[in-house]
Amino acid sequence: MTPTAKAHWQIHLCVALWGFTAILGKLISLPALPLVWWRMALVVAALLLVPRVWRGLRAMPPRLLAAYAGIGVVVALHWLTFYGAIKLANASVAATCMAFATVFTALVEPRLARRPFSRRELALGVLVLPGAAMVVGGVSTDMHAGIAVGAVSALLVAVFGSLNKRLVDRADPLTVTAIELGAGALALAALAPLMPLLFPAFAGPLLVAPAPADAAWLLLLAGACTLFPFALSLVALRHMSAFSAQMALNLEPVYAIVLAAVLLSEQRELTPMFYAGVAILLAVVFAHPLLHRQRRIDHPEVLGTSEAKGIAE
Repeated sequence: MTPTAKAHWQIHLCVALWGFTAILGKLISLPALPLVWWRMALVVAALLLVPRVWRGLRAMPPRLLAAYAGIGVVVALHWLTFYGAIKLANASVAATCMAFATVFTALVEPRLARRPFSRRELALGVLVLPGAAMVVGGVSTDMHAGIAVGAVSALLVAVFGSLNKRLVDRADPLTVTAIELGAGALALAALAPLMPLLFPAFAGPLLVAPAPADAAWLLLLAGACTLFPFALSLVALRHMSAFSAQMALNLEPVYAIVLAAVLLSEQRELTPMFYAGVAILLAVVFAHPLLHRQRRIDHPEVLGTSEAKGIAE
């Protein structure tokens, strides 16, 4: 098997594992806040065992470290709202909402990353609107709150993805991920006392040991669905074109929706209109790489922190 062919198999395995994170979000009984905090804490604890991360921390200027830590707070809110959307709706709805990240990025990135505005990307954003309307109309009204929270999560992806691209001084992806998730875990710990007042549905104690089943799912989420695919993707991307990688990464919501149907039977909760809307959204997402066929993925750290892997560039 050639290195390129092997890389394609590796990246698709990564995308399938990333898609499974939405399923685990449904299986874990913890509220969104402790679920995200434990995931972040476990990933950071594992990364701090890697000597390369410590070397990166020692070499990083304090100002750049502070910038990545600030971005980590946005990452924490992104994960919190993503898993909140799963709890309020289901895994399929939350995964579909991540398709909005491509549109939000087209609107947010020119300002935050200081790049020219693209009319073609805006046109793709307009095409998303009928798909979004069909997704909303294709679910029961009690899931609309989940869609709204999922859309906020997608907006937060666009914000921290654009801020990462603004930092010209690139750093080691594992080190950046450790900083962002560590800062995110601290931010959630500070937010925890206020959560019952702000978002009661997301609130839950952080320092209470999860039940054995939840603990097993959390270890799977942090290890097999976060650390392993992130490390493997860094290897695979060395042997793939940017276009091939982008197209593969855009399959994440497809894997999540298929897994949700097979493992959770979520198709019973959704209507054909929902899936028609998903098809429109995914068509727009897959059209996006066609506008930027020559871009390299210069910020792979986004793969370790974003639930919308398609925005990685």
